[in-house]
Formats: sequence, C-alpha cells, structure tokens
Amino acid sequence: MKDVKHTYHDCSIYGDKGYIGADVQLDLFETAHIRLECPYRLNQKDWKPTFIPFAKARKRIETIFSQLTDQFLVIRNYAKITNGLIFRIIGKISALTILQYVNFINNKPIGRIKYALN
Repeated sequence: MKDVKHTYHDCSIYGDKGYIGADVQLDLFETAHIRLECPYRLNQKDWKPTFIPFAKARKRIETIFSQLTDQFLVIRNYAKITNGLIFRIIGKISALTILQYVNFINNKPIGRIKYALN
C-alpha cells in the first residue's frame, strides 16, 4: 500500500478483505485522500451488502487469478532470468485472453475457458 499512496491520490480503491483494518484505511485517506473500500465479513458489526457492480468485478478478477494459477500454472514457470519470466507470464495471459475471446465470439460464458475449444 505504500506504493499506492505515493502514486495515486483523490480516488477510491476497492481492496481485499485483508485491508479491512481502520488504521490502514485512515492512513491512506490522510496521506493521499484515497478512499479504500473493503467488503466486510458477514459476522462483523459494520457489515452492509456489497455494491453489485463491485461484487461482479471482484468475482471476475478472482476467477481470472484462479484460472491463471490452477489451469495455466503461472506459479510454476521455471524461468532462469527476469526476461524469461516476463515472456512466460505474458504468454499465459495472452492464451487466457484468446480463450476468453473465442468464448465471446461463440456466445459462451467467457469465464469457462477450459471448454472454449470444444
């Protein structure tokens, strides 16, 4: 979060549940006027329903991260140098994007990349 408060200012950021703490939110707001939105857990006293477009965007992001990790094995890359790592990750993200596009032009849900070429 240190990089964020030095790069951005006067905006809203939608964060993970790990940033629920009031001290982190207060620090971001005081230093850079960044409003950090975090979804509360159901058992917390300040819980309120999440704004639907935020919830949909968050679900899409979490799904893509999960697909990159599980199906494209981004973690296991065996790169020897930084350029190799960058090119392998770009290749895997490109493959994911192509499969999503194939689903899009075939009027299928874009998140179901496992069956895109069937």
